[in-house]
Amino acid sequence: MKKSILSDCNPLGEVFGCPTTDQSERAKRLRSRRLCPFNNKVPSCTKDKAKNPLGVCSVNFGESPVITCPIRFREDWLITDDAADFFFPKGAKWTTLTEVRLNDSHDKTAGNIDVVLVAYDEKGKVYDFGAIEIQAVYISGNIRDPFEKFMQNPEKNSNLDWSEGSNYPRPDYLSSSRKRLAPQLLFKGGILNAWKKKVALVLNKSFFDTLPKIKRVDKEKADLAWFLYDLVETDGVFKLKKVDVVYSSFSPTMNVITKTKPGNINNFIKILQEKVDEQMETPPINRTLEDSLIK
Repeated sequence: MKKSILSDCNPLGEVFGCPTTDQSERAKRLRSRRLCPFNNKVPSCTKDKAKNPLGVCSVNFGESPVITCPIRFREDWLITDDAADFFFPKGAKWTTLTEVRLNDSHDKTAGNIDVVLVAYDEKGKVYDFGAIEIQAVYISGNIRDPFEKFMQNPEKNSNLDWSEGSNYPRPDYLSSSRKRLAPQLLFKGGILNAWKKKVALVLNKSFFDTLPKIKRVDKEKADLAWFLYDLVETDGVFKLKKVDVVYSSFSPTMNVITKTKPGNINNFIKILQEKVDEQMETPPINRTLEDSLIK
């Protein structure tokens, strides 16, 4: 069986577009110049800090790397081809715009749309569009320290063992959905849905699998589609591959995504009781209005 380039002890999946085990001339050039090979707005990586970018595209977790940088999903612009098939009829002419500002009815920004696909006619007039929102995964723990350690000597540290390192980094799916995915759907998705425009969500399949169950509908009836990708090992590197598409309806999906599953109320009452008991042990000195007037 072919040995995987993944490591259980190395949290770094890809650094500046390449696995840490990749010692090719291309990989060395990308690292030395801190370049992004995935269609960033500028040639260099700009993640976290422009002058000292955190060039970690993905982290090792489970059977395949988990993408932690949204730009990583732009490989060869596969996501735009996939989304266009959902947005427009076959044969439509379209182009790609990135980071397009979206305003609400008060002319206040609801944020930037990651990618907008614009369909136009023979004269170049826009007649339709669809929005792509890319959802990378947050990291819990410290990814900067192993990254800096690797970059000190990429050849020596190609199989970096961070098993004894502090605050081992892992994907934080819960924070990614609560702090990123749900708000994006609520604000930007709400505006686009009111305009009756389709939205394509791009994310790792492993991230999607942690979400509440999404009800599927036929493609023709969908206004929201989940495009699920994995990084698949090919000849010592990882390539972006679409593994599934889940078509859904916006309103029912919002009800599922934004609704928190309640815990046991008895556990909450227990917490309240403990706090009351603490107060009873050292009862506060109550002062009445009359007391305060007596000097």
